Amino acid sequence: MGQSKPVRKAVFPVAGLGTRFLPATKSIPKEMLPIVDKPLIQYAVEEALDAGIDTLIFVTSRNKHAISDHFDTAFELQTRLAEDGKTELLKRITQIVPDEVNLVYVTQPEALGLGHAILCAETIVGDEPFAILLADDMIRNRGAGALEQMIELHRESGSSVIGVEEIPDELTTSYGIVGVQVNEQRQNAIHTIVEKPKPEDAPSRLGVVGRYILDSSVFSCLRRVTAGSGGEIQLTDGIAAMLQTQPVLAFPFDGERYDCGSRHGFIKATIDYALEHDELREDMLDHMHRLLKTSGRI
Repeated sequence: MGQSKPVRKAVFPVAGLGTRFLPATKSIPKEMLPIVDKPLIQYAVEEALDAGIDTLIFVTSRNKHAISDHFDTAFELQTRLAEDGKTELLKRITQIVPDEVNLVYVTQPEALGLGHAILCAETIVGDEPFAILLADDMIRNRGAGALEQMIELHRESGSSVIGVEEIPDELTTSYGIVGVQVNEQRQNAIHTIVEKPKPEDAPSRLGVVGRYILDSSVFSCLRRVTAGSGGEIQLTDGIAAMLQTQPVLAFPFDGERYDCGSRHGFIKATIDYALEHDELREDMLDHMHRLLKTSGRI
C-alpha cells in the first residue's frame, strides 16, 4: 500500500454560468439555488467538512459575490435574530463553517473549462493531494459521505481517486467515461478516460461524477494539455495525462447522486430532501397524494 500526505484542501469550481437554470441564474449563482432550505454549495461544503477538510478553495468569477456573502458574517441579521430570541435560526447561519476552517476565494478570469478552473487554485493547493467537489453533483448518504469514503481509499492506496457510477448507455455523451482493470488489491485501476464518448465508443458504463482526489502533479499535466472545443482545458485530459506516470483509481461510492445541474435532478433532490424534513414531510406526502389522485395515477 502507498503512503500519501493527508487530504486537507478542497477546491470548489463555482465560476460557471448555469445557463440551464436561466432566468433564475441571471443574478443568482447556480450553486446558491436551494434544496429545501440550504444552497447546493452548502451541501458540498458540509460533505467536505465531514471528511476532515480544513481549507475550502472557491474558484469563482468576478460577479459571484453571493457565494462569499453566504459564508461571511451577516451582522445585521444575526443581531436581529439574537434580539428576537430565535436561537435555532441563529445557529443555522453562524455554524455553517467552523472558525478554524480557512476559506479562500480565487477568481477565474475567463470561463476556459473545468481544467482551467482547477489550475487557478494551484498556488493555494501547493504540492499536496487535494479534493475537488462539484456542487451540481449532490450526493446523499446514510453513513460516511462520498468524499470521506474516497479519502479512506486514498489513504490506503496513496493513489488519486475519482468518483464514478454506472450510467445508462444513452448518457455516455454527457460524461467522462473510464475504462478500468481490477488490480491486485481488488481496486478499480483506470487505464483510460474519455470525455463524452458515443455509447459504441465508451470503454465502460462507469461515468465520472463530481468528486475527485488528485495528486498535485495534475497541475503540470493540465498545463501541457491542448485546449479543446471553445478553447477550454478539460480536467479529463489532465487526468488522462496523469495515467501515463501514476495510478488513478475509480471508486463507485456508496450513496445516491442527484444531478442538480439539470432541472429534473434538481427537482428530484428537492422532493426527496423535503420528505426527510420533519416539518415538511406530512404536508408533502398529502400534497403528492392529492396530485396522484387528481391525475388518475392512484
